[in-house]
Amino acid sequence: MEEISALFSGFAVAMTPFNLLLMLVGVTLGVIIGVLPGLGGANGIAILLPLTFTMPPTSAIIMLSCIYWGALFGGAITSVLFNIPGEPWSVATTFDGYPMARNGKAGEALTAAFTSSFVGAFFAIVMITFLAPLVAKFALQFGPPEFFSVYLLTFCSFVGMNKGSPFKTISAMMLGFALATVGMDTVTGQLRLTFGNPELMRGFDFLIAVIGLFGIGEILLSMEEGLAFHGAAAKIRRQVVLETWAKLPKYWATSLRSCLIGCWMGITPGGATPASFMAYGVAKRVSKNGENFGKGEMEGIVAPETAAHAAGTAALLPMLSLGIPGSPTAAVLLGGLLIWGLQPGPLLFVEKPDFVWGLIASMYLGNLAGLFVVLTCVPLFASILRIPFSIIAPVIIVICAVGAYTVHNATFDVWLMLGFGVLGYIFKKLDYPMAPMVLALVLGDRAEDSFRQSMLISQGSLDVFFSNYLVGGVTAVAMLLLFWPLIGKVISKKKSIA
Repeated sequence: MEEISALFSGFAVAMTPFNLLLMLVGVTLGVIIGVLPGLGGANGIAILLPLTFTMPPTSAIIMLSCIYWGALFGGAITSVLFNIPGEPWSVATTFDGYPMARNGKAGEALTAAFTSSFVGAFFAIVMITFLAPLVAKFALQFGPPEFFSVYLLTFCSFVGMNKGSPFKTISAMMLGFALATVGMDTVTGQLRLTFGNPELMRGFDFLIAVIGLFGIGEILLSMEEGLAFHGAAAKIRRQVVLETWAKLPKYWATSLRSCLIGCWMGITPGGATPASFMAYGVAKRVSKNGENFGKGEMEGIVAPETAAHAAGTAALLPMLSLGIPGSPTAAVLLGGLLIWGLQPGPLLFVEKPDFVWGLIASMYLGNLAGLFVVLTCVPLFASILRIPFSIIAPVIIVICAVGAYTVHNATFDVWLMLGFGVLGYIFKKLDYPMAPMVLALVLGDRAEDSFRQSMLISQGSLDVFFSNYLVGGVTAVAMLLLFWPLIGKVISKKKSIA
């Protein structure tokens, strides 16, 4: 009851006319940031952070957090319409969102994505409201071994949960690991696989790879098919939102499971990107329609979007309660708090309760405002599909090039984007999954750092990954998933013999 009374006082702080206006402005800016490939929520907030220095801290953090909600929503728009993830965590949404758009169901796909995003974020906000002390205590238990076990579980889940060829999945993942090693070794400072090219010292940026693999790769495939964009005949009815809402309740189990996965990955912190991949993989394995995933299955949109938003929102909990940012965006918000003279941590709830609960209340309102803004624009977004491919394709290429260039302000990145585009085209022609490679590329260096730190702690002993119930339990589940295809074959052979 104490949390509820504090939350109501927070609503009194957040629901002033000025703060409500800032919410709408922040959400709108966030949607635009989410749509632009390569910019990202963290970069957008960092760019707009100076605009808030003259505001009261509560109003400033409300606006910045609403930019975050808008970016979370906006990343799904280009993923569904053009197969270009606006944000890293939107990659898994392209697997089924884009096929739905090509089949003339762009409005349903966008509505499902936005609604699932709202559900995931709302679940995480409720958790932040009531479980802050317990979750903060749990997060303190995570060290390098625990982080590596979480990453290992994410990788192994793709091998065990994928109904496709394990060989192709592992091959694609190994290529992703190889690409992740390029650049400077963060432990020793040595250069790896740069071949004397100074541009490769910073490695392959995840966003550049994603823009090329999915954006340029899809353009090349469409050109091969005769410059035909199959979603051009999509018809958007006014009742599409209500019709989609009527279908979503049957995916309640997927939503709940994805919420739990997302909150866990956001708090630990694993991040929204691995949360979306893990939720998608689990949903594909568990679902009765798993064989339809990748062909335009709505459940394939619900799972990653719900998990990504739950993780992105839950990442703010360790930032507020412990001063440990759970995501790049949370790190930028942490910097803003320090600039305003606020020290995140347990004492923040005692010394600045109006600020903390005003921010939590704004999460509820900002998430609701974000859903309203994007849903009212569903027909507008989906109508983009009616533009002829010969017009929209050059625009997409320019947007991709600008997005790739702005990551590091380097022309070399544009060439890298084109190279990854050719690689994406080859992968699709050979029917190799790109998701495992993308996952290994984005998490490979983090997993390596956690593994090497664990080895330094244990003096080279692998027993550190079974040193306590938490890391041992996660590692055991990861091993089970890794060998699940073999276990499944053994079980099926025994059944056939019997």
